[in-house]
Amino acid sequence: MTSLAPRPLWAGRTLALVGIVLVAFNLRTAVASLSPILHQLEVELPLAPVVVGFLGMLPPLCYALFGILTPMVAKRLGLELTLIIALVALSIGLAGRGLAGSALWLVAASAATFAAIGVGNVLLPPLVKRYFPDRIGLVTTIYVTAMSISTFMPPLIAVPVAEAAGWRVSLGEWAFVAAISLVPWIAVLVHPKARAIEALPEEADPGLLRYAVRSPLAWSLMIVFAVSGFNAYAVFAWLPTILQDIAGVSPGEAGVLLSLYAAMGLPAGLLVPLLAARYGKVGLLVVVSVATLVVGYLGLLLVPGTLTWLWVALAGTGPLLFPLALVLINLRTRTHAGSVALSGFVQSGGYLIVAIGPLVVGLLHEATGGWTWPIVFLLASAVPAAIAGAVVARPGYLEDEHTA
Repeated sequence: MTSLAPRPLWAGRTLALVGIVLVAFNLRTAVASLSPILHQLEVELPLAPVVVGFLGMLPPLCYALFGILTPMVAKRLGLELTLIIALVALSIGLAGRGLAGSALWLVAASAATFAAIGVGNVLLPPLVKRYFPDRIGLVTTIYVTAMSISTFMPPLIAVPVAEAAGWRVSLGEWAFVAAISLVPWIAVLVHPKARAIEALPEEADPGLLRYAVRSPLAWSLMIVFAVSGFNAYAVFAWLPTILQDIAGVSPGEAGVLLSLYAAMGLPAGLLVPLLAARYGKVGLLVVVSVATLVVGYLGLLLVPGTLTWLWVALAGTGPLLFPLALVLINLRTRTHAGSVALSGFVQSGGYLIVAIGPLVVGLLHEATGGWTWPIVFLLASAVPAAIAGAVVARPGYLEDEHTA
């Protein structure tokens, strides 16, 4: 492949850069903005634990479904128009959550929100490839950083805004950010000269995708991916409530601690690909992840009121398996076709497993009336992570398994 000479980042593509960053910033706000204010919301809108668990499982469920559907839609409508439709749906969904008059309304608005985010997840990489083929690494780092900021910012402000203006404003305010994100993409769409050569989301080679179903490497990588997301989405759905019940923290403190949990993903996202790709420290990263998950959950289980911030930070370090799984998709394949096939298998199957995490935690809490067994359940997820992590830590390639 011929490498492209890099152009100035803003040269003729300012709208696209601003649009990519704004879209990235919208991809996690809805996930992190609800659980810190559940207690305020439930005063007006009672939610059973199973409903809260279902709300927690909606993001990965929608990501899995729309990860499959989006490439087909984008081929018919194009990247920009597909993204604009998704951003409109996102704005409506976020506003709808703030206007919810019943649990069913809240679930429906959340489903629309996370479906739109699922589309955005798929479209961002090809948008970067289309407008910044000479700066893929840099722009990817920029948008991943924007996603990380959008994950830890909502818990910091959710409770103060809810206390000052009500939970509806706290939930619905993110619709304005989504609406602002429409502006640069509408401008790109109505000014064809601002558009670049089409680069659509890629679909997996059917032969390699069928083989992935029989591949120990693919299954192990999917388990690593799933354990990370399983923990992250369960914690995002339930951590503020857990901490208020077992550690006696205030709603504001619980929001700050959820933000701390989310913030642990920022250094992980920056360091893990470097340590795995350049230095080959995959096994070490798996050990660190498993150890921090175990120690963090044991701390919350045994001494939740002491050094609560430390247990939360350690539990938040465990999901470093997520960026590790993403970088291993490329490190464990020899070809571009293999990478696309492995990515499709790992993410589609992985998100389906991830989706049950928040629901199971809610059901266990409802069945037992406490948080001991839900935390034990999350703690136990370190076991499959350790076993699958040992497999993916061994050098090997999907294509070599396929031809063996």
